[in-house]
Amino acid sequence: MRIDTAPPGRKEIQLLTTADFDVDAQQLARRLIGTIIRHRVNRVWLAAQVIETEAYYLSDKGSHASLGRTRSREPLFMPAGTIYMYYARGGDSLNFSAQGDGNAVLIKSAIPAIDYMSSVALETMIANNPTGDGGARPLNRLCAGQTLLCRALALTVPKWTGRLLVSGSLEVLDVCDTPEEIVQAKRLGIPEGRDQHLPYRFVDRRHLQSATQNPVRRSQLEGRDYEILRRRD
Repeated sequence: MRIDTAPPGRKEIQLLTTADFDVDAQQLARRLIGTIIRHRVNRVWLAAQVIETEAYYLSDKGSHASLGRTRSREPLFMPAGTIYMYYARGGDSLNFSAQGDGNAVLIKSAIPAIDYMSSVALETMIANNPTGDGGARPLNRLCAGQTLLCRALALTVPKWTGRLLVSGSLEVLDVCDTPEEIVQAKRLGIPEGRDQHLPYRFVDRRHLQSATQNPVRRSQLEGRDYEILRRRD
């Protein structure tokens, strides 16, 4: 399904459908980098471009699915493209189920997609996600974390977990902005003994400073701590 809301100078953009999510979790995690998630709230579109994701598998001890099938985790076992949300660090987190039972992708961080929303929408996102003292977060850190992203986009567990994307309400857009290079590294916050070594985290190299944590900081070495994946045209 194609839509004609691309800003001037941009290529035609496309709504992702459930078929786009029906792929391996790591493939989906890379596929979602550069896409735009937008949520319509009170006739205003809030939008953010995905710059960091993490893949999870049923067989992976770091995944929620590995802990067993429960009512709250049921979306992980539903068809690809099902939204799975949960509470983490005092906030909401957004995931999408991938191909295969229990496999999913966590949307780890993003940047405001200013070209795809109005100034009112950006003001709303800033107001949704203030700093601890009530101030405005810098734009490059407004969605720099899974709970910050959901807060800025007004995405909540009760409203969205277990649902599919809804055209005109919550959408993921392919805007033809696949990065030339993606950094692959270990996931963050995985406890010892729960497959913390698996390199299932993917970060857009163009936006390292807006990631939850920069995987290419001075103490990290390529080939040991991270790899660079380059796009093949």
